[in-house]
Amino acid sequence: MQYDLEESLELIRRGSEEIIDEQELISKLKRGVPLRVKAGFDPTAPDLHLGHTVLIQKLRHFQVLGHTVLFLIGDFTGLIGDPSGKSETRKALTREEVLQNAETYKKQIFRILDPEKTEILFNSTWMETFTAYDFVQLCSKYTVARMLERDDFHKRFVNKQPISIHEFLYPLAQGYDSIAMKADVELGGTDQKFNLLVGRTLQRQEGLEPQVILTMPILEGLDGVQKMSKSLGNYVAIEEPPQEMYGKLMSVSDELMFRYYELISDKSLQEIEGLQQGIQDGRLHPKAVKEELALEITGRFHSQVAARRAREEFNRVFSGQELPEDIPVVRVKSGDQNSILEVMALSGLFKSKGEAKRLCNQGAVTRDGQKITDPAHVLSAGEHVLKCGKRKFLKAEVLEQD
Repeated sequence: MQYDLEESLELIRRGSEEIIDEQELISKLKRGVPLRVKAGFDPTAPDLHLGHTVLIQKLRHFQVLGHTVLFLIGDFTGLIGDPSGKSETRKALTREEVLQNAETYKKQIFRILDPEKTEILFNSTWMETFTAYDFVQLCSKYTVARMLERDDFHKRFVNKQPISIHEFLYPLAQGYDSIAMKADVELGGTDQKFNLLVGRTLQRQEGLEPQVILTMPILEGLDGVQKMSKSLGNYVAIEEPPQEMYGKLMSVSDELMFRYYELISDKSLQEIEGLQQGIQDGRLHPKAVKEELALEITGRFHSQVAARRAREEFNRVFSGQELPEDIPVVRVKSGDQNSILEVMALSGLFKSKGEAKRLCNQGAVTRDGQKITDPAHVLSAGEHVLKCGKRKFLKAEVLEQD
């Protein structure tokens, strides 16, 4: 399918926060030559979540328009640690951690991107050939005063918090990546704007045409407040089971779901506006519109069949008040590890006892329909159904002592 200039710009602008410089982008597009569109991802964790896919979805838009995506895995910059938005020096990863995480990224991105139009690159390819002299030369391209204009560095400097010199290398290395890759466009989150601008500056100094930069907003997590993050527990991982993914997406607020539609759905803006209008005039129920989103996203990362099964399971459990089919069973003897906390920990549904304890303390655990707030609550002999949070169930069978 061929797109004219205005159609191309409409798709590129969709959901974007800022384009620097749009006139430069128009000039590049008018040449009719496929652009080299770069986005870098440091493999700091093994799994990608929907927050990461905001950028990947925008890369997909460029592929639809016929451009080449340069998916950069920052196996070198990951060893430095991106200081963007950090109030303290970030712990660098080991090489083993970086390489292991990079392998999982390669498997996950092609659930969205077209492999035929994607080049996967590693910045260690050129950065590890740098000599000490090369690094000194690179550092000479930027001043400390300019570095301290960056918001997070400035705040730490004013508050007399440590800034390690190696952190200044990060934006310089990211900028050099754009030279090595001959990037025409670079994408990043709004928190990456400073680093992206460094790339433009370094390209100019090398006599190259500067890249256009496009920033995308940070996707809010399921709570609708904080950015999506594993550490905050408000994330949807793209490799989690379909039932879990579908259930999490159904938990977002009616307002937040349209933010998700705009940033990570394949529906056109006209279709999304139609859904919003349908809710406003009463033709559509918000739950049905949310189901459509949950089906689309779950189907993208699993399959349409798996997504429909997840919807059936969700409706059966949460609308019909029935139990899931594969509810885990924990068997313990009376008087032996039969507190509600121990049973939850034994179920394998939680990362730690601490997570299970927090749910109890928050009043998010019920035993046979009765709210339990004391983690030390002892289960009597017999069979009990525990509901932990919104989507986790387990059955406890407490046996009498012999």
